[in-house]
Amino acid sequence: MLGSLLRTHLRPYRGWLTLVVLLQLVATIANLFLPSLNATIIDDGVSQGNTDVVVSTGMVMLAVSAAQILCQIVAVFFGARTAMAFGRDVRAALFHQVLGFSAREVNQFGAPSLITRNTNDVVQVQMLVMLTCTMMVGAPIMMVGGVIMALREDVGLSWLIVVAVALLATAVGLIVSRMSPQFRVMQTRIDVVNRVLREQITGIRVVRAFVREPQERARFDRANADLTHTATIAGRWMATMFPVVMLMMNLSSVAVLWFGGHRIGEGKLEVGSMMAYLTYLVQILMSVMMASFMLVLLPRASVCADRIGEVLHTDSSVVLPTAGVTEVDPVPSVVFDHVEFSYPGADAPVLSDVSFTAAAGQTTAIIGSTGAGKTTLLGLIPRLFDATLGSVEVNGVDVRDLDADTLWDQLGLVPQKAYLFSGTIASNLRYGNPQATDEELWEALEVAQAADFVRDMPDGLEASIAQGGTNVSGGQRQRLAIARALVARPGIYLFDDSFSALDVGTDARLRAALVDRTRDACVIIVAQRVSTIRNADQIIVLEDGEIVGLGTHDTLLDTNATYRGIVESQLEAGAQR
Repeated sequence: MLGSLLRTHLRPYRGWLTLVVLLQLVATIANLFLPSLNATIIDDGVSQGNTDVVVSTGMVMLAVSAAQILCQIVAVFFGARTAMAFGRDVRAALFHQVLGFSAREVNQFGAPSLITRNTNDVVQVQMLVMLTCTMMVGAPIMMVGGVIMALREDVGLSWLIVVAVALLATAVGLIVSRMSPQFRVMQTRIDVVNRVLREQITGIRVVRAFVREPQERARFDRANADLTHTATIAGRWMATMFPVVMLMMNLSSVAVLWFGGHRIGEGKLEVGSMMAYLTYLVQILMSVMMASFMLVLLPRASVCADRIGEVLHTDSSVVLPTAGVTEVDPVPSVVFDHVEFSYPGADAPVLSDVSFTAAAGQTTAIIGSTGAGKTTLLGLIPRLFDATLGSVEVNGVDVRDLDADTLWDQLGLVPQKAYLFSGTIASNLRYGNPQATDEELWEALEVAQAADFVRDMPDGLEASIAQGGTNVSGGQRQRLAIARALVARPGIYLFDDSFSALDVGTDARLRAALVDRTRDACVIIVAQRVSTIRNADQIIVLEDGEIVGLGTHDTLLDTNATYRGIVESQLEAGAQR
């Protein structure tokens, strides 16, 4: 998966990569040329007392060093730029892929894991690309060139290169084989820490209300300790690698000085050549060390690439049409035709043989016990899920054949959990209609019974909203979410238990104001309170995913035992209060 990811997202930067390789080649050749020049200065200049050789060769060394430095700087610049562009492209690809997911795929991965994959995992692969461009490209060139240049200086010491490289490669291979499994476990445990922390921050009020701080602290400590334990094991192996490499380099240097000194004594080797040979051996081992450093990053980057690939290669269960219908009946309507919906692997369907029609100018209400499938039914209309059997039609066209933008333009959804984005009240209200004027915003706020508390805020429409709308109450969030849907002026309104946080008086005023605003629209309301839906044109009673009643409030009260039971239970609860 790592290779596929790199090939796909580095293809646009082949020109930069080619330039990096060429510059690294020139810089490495220049670096390999320097020890030979140094040997010339020692053997032909210093030992012979020839100052002209020292000066002339020294000037050549300065020129070669300048060329090496220049090439290295430019190579690092373009290598880093390529790596950053790669990271940007992968993050964008992940983001757009997740945006196309249905609720099923989002739940499958989980929000904490998706966030980790788009941040930490991408950074790990990006780091691999950057270090490959700045270090690893030169390592094999240095290794091969170093061997050739070392053999030019003295063939008799070549066995030292074979022994040193073999020992170092074996030691590094053993260490990397121990590290790789730990990195795979570590990424999973990072997900766990993110999930626990996200839950605790989001649910801090619940934690405090039930005095669960000690238990939640212990739960986080366990997740944190697991991550720390895994990271410590991986870190110990990583920390072992560099002392091993340095030990091999130092032992190799001692061996060169020892055996090279004997060859100098025998007249088979010059002092300058031995110093050049020692430098080449160090360069060879340095290239092995750079390769070993890459091998440290490679296992973790490979794990991260697998996790990124899982997201990129997961197809959404909601497949958008390639040439969707864009022209629809201007009269809004929603038709369910023998719809069935099942979650993958479920023993029984959530919805079974659901059929009804919601027409323009009508309010259709859906009521039932918890778990009856009300929210799932509503989610089939905007294609948060797709029906496994049957069809859902919006304005006379199956939603699976509709162009996505055309479908969503027809709908105004107020979800069960009202969510506001960080920004201002105005920016949230304009989410569905960026061109809406301030007058239109205030009109929507009046209908949603939110104008009073917005006026009381110091900045009015420009009052700041925290992420998730946590700086306003639950009822205020619901009213702002309703106003946001009203600003979009869709033909079909979907209210998913959107009045649950409102008091009875506000609920009644809001529903009365909605009548005029939605007179020509198709309105579908999911509700728990009978008082919210008793005036609906038709009420659908769901039980275990099946429609067990369909009619007006009075009709169902007389003919449907399930609906009557819901009404009586709420009347009894109200009387007890």
